[in-house]
Amino acid sequence: MRIALFTETFIPKVDGIVTTLSQTVKQLNALGHEVLIFAPEGGVDRFGQSRIVGMKSHAFPLYPDLRLSFPRASMRQAMLEFQPDIIHCAEPALLGIAGLYYGGGKNGGNLHLPLVVSYHTDLPKYLAYYHLAFIEPYVWPLLRLRHNRASINLCTSDVMVREFREHGIQRVELWPGGVDADLFHPSRRSAQMRARLTAGHPECPLLLCVGRLSAEKDMESLKPILQAIPNARLALVGDGPHHKSLAHHFAGLPVFMPGFLHGEELAAAFASSDIFVMPSRTETLGLVVLEAMSSGLPVVAVRAGGIPELIDDGVSGFLYDEGNQALAAIQALLRSPAKTAAIAKSAREHASQHSWKTATLQLVEQYENARRQQYISFSPAPDPPHPSLRFRARKLAKAATLFTIRKLLP
Repeated sequence: MRIALFTETFIPKVDGIVTTLSQTVKQLNALGHEVLIFAPEGGVDRFGQSRIVGMKSHAFPLYPDLRLSFPRASMRQAMLEFQPDIIHCAEPALLGIAGLYYGGGKNGGNLHLPLVVSYHTDLPKYLAYYHLAFIEPYVWPLLRLRHNRASINLCTSDVMVREFREHGIQRVELWPGGVDADLFHPSRRSAQMRARLTAGHPECPLLLCVGRLSAEKDMESLKPILQAIPNARLALVGDGPHHKSLAHHFAGLPVFMPGFLHGEELAAAFASSDIFVMPSRTETLGLVVLEAMSSGLPVVAVRAGGIPELIDDGVSGFLYDEGNQALAAIQALLRSPAKTAAIAKSAREHASQHSWKTATLQLVEQYENARRQQYISFSPAPDPPHPSLRFRARKLAKAATLFTIRKLLP
């Protein structure tokens, strides 16, 4: 199968979406599929066996790490040369408009191709962290507009599948994430890495949190937990727009911020810590939770988003609603090495069931479903007998949007 992948974020950026897509592309190639990637320019034109069509991009003012690209007419020629069987849009925003134009809809779009759209970021919940909660009522209509064009929509957790369906988004299926259980393994434990993360105090309890340093990750909430545990150290692995704010927030406390770690270094950081803490309430899945569990690291995570689907509370980790519950769980683990070992063993066993190969095979099955379903006519809703001014304005806006896209992407 030949897949055209449109994504608003890809290497060299580091986040959960990039991890998911890069691992998926590797697995697709290993299974004999070809992938053409459209992404914001990142200084590389290939990823493994796949060509990257890098598009000129600009930093997003509210989130400088995010690069925004607009569709260009040149994309059509690349599509025609590649001759894809299906289009996959991950989080279509600007660049992804091209994917929505070329595929999906009633007739398969401009190139008559099936369209799969995957959802990775809980955008409505993010808004509150950037003082934009007031626009949430307007976000879901936009999400419905783009996702209901898809032949199949994919969400990475059951909770997001339900939320999509409750908001009127159609043809929604589950696409769970995966983990590299060979890389993220307890055997990666390293005395050198532990000494590094504890700033030379390896005998002290070491809490670990991995992720983008951004407002929606809610890492500030870990401060009272750290203060309540004698001699504890906290390592915040990652980087992002909230770095300076977090450094100021934790000033004077034993917190180490090494920036991004990759590959074996990141695996060693997981395996060399005592407890992984996950305070983010906006995760559609939480890949770092799976990576921690695969590393044999007990996880104490907030009960929100897709995270509860990964953890059997009290068996393979602990879930909490309030900070005092997180503190109690961490203290219980630190007091009982036997309990910690049992939780770690269960976590490792659970995570090992989530391989990237299995996840990609499920994705390929959804691609095949999309190819079968695309050519089933989805009848559009008829116009009301007496259209209101709002209805006519929306119809005009839709026509104007399609006209603009056609001018950009002939």
